Amino acid sequence: MLSLLSVIDAMPWWGWTAFFAFITAMLALDLGVFQKESHVVSMKEALGWCVVWVLLALSFSALLWQWRGPEPAQQFLAGYLIELCLSVDNVFVFILVFAYFKVAPQYQHRVLFWGIIGAVLMRAIFIVVGVSVIVRFHWILYLFGAFLIYTGIKMALPSKEAEVDPEHNFAVKLFRKFYPVAPHNDHGHFFTIHQGRRMATPLFIVLIVIETTDLVFALDSLPAVLAITKDSFVALTSNIFAILGLRSLYFALSGIMGLFRYLKVGLALILVFIGVKMLIEHWVNITTGVSLAVIGGVLTTSILMSWLIPQKPAKT
Repeated sequence: MLSLLSVIDAMPWWGWTAFFAFITAMLALDLGVFQKESHVVSMKEALGWCVVWVLLALSFSALLWQWRGPEPAQQFLAGYLIELCLSVDNVFVFILVFAYFKVAPQYQHRVLFWGIIGAVLMRAIFIVVGVSVIVRFHWILYLFGAFLIYTGIKMALPSKEAEVDPEHNFAVKLFRKFYPVAPHNDHGHFFTIHQGRRMATPLFIVLIVIETTDLVFALDSLPAVLAITKDSFVALTSNIFAILGLRSLYFALSGIMGLFRYLKVGLALILVFIGVKMLIEHWVNITTGVSLAVIGGVLTTSILMSWLIPQKPAKT
């Protein structure tokens, strides 16, 4: 308990307060003003919000540079890039989930909004607890490093297409056991009155699937960001900025995911690099600047390869 409090207290209380006040204001502005009426998010709108969140992240990095120096700012950028790339897998799963449940496009933003609120809370708990555990048990970094190498190798290997089967989702089955679910949606609401009873709508089941999916992805996210920084404030803020841009990323990429076919290979290489960095950091010091250069270089190369190398036509 003391180590957990020391992790939180390492940053002044006003720093945490100011950051979360800003995030709360941005989310309230998004849901209460720009998304007050449910509508289909266009590519132009999605790309606009992507630019907004990237610019906000870069501005925050510049603020960190002025406030705490270049090292935390570089750590933030490296963590942000990694989390943004890991979010691409989330986008692919979101596409499958919405297709499975036949969620109308105008209601997808609402599900993602509340799903990401839950994701922010989960990541906050995971990161603060994770840093606290590392402070007490430094050897766990080696387990994280080995796990990241394993995940990277597994990601790089050919695999079958991912499938979404909510009927086997433990959280969904548990919820259905204790709370009734209506047979239809109700204009984007998560709960409704059906046959005189208050019930959850299928849209709420979609939200549960989205939340549990992010919980699984967080298992990769936590070791990856803690390989870059042990500063809970930097780790958490980089995670949150990446997550908050995830909704816009989904709407921007959902129709063009095939154009980034080498991005997954690039992400696999990055995870292996980070895992190796964790395993050898006791003997070899890989600076944050070098890490940032490797991450940026691999991402740029994988995106350029996706654009420049023509895709082979499918065999008939």
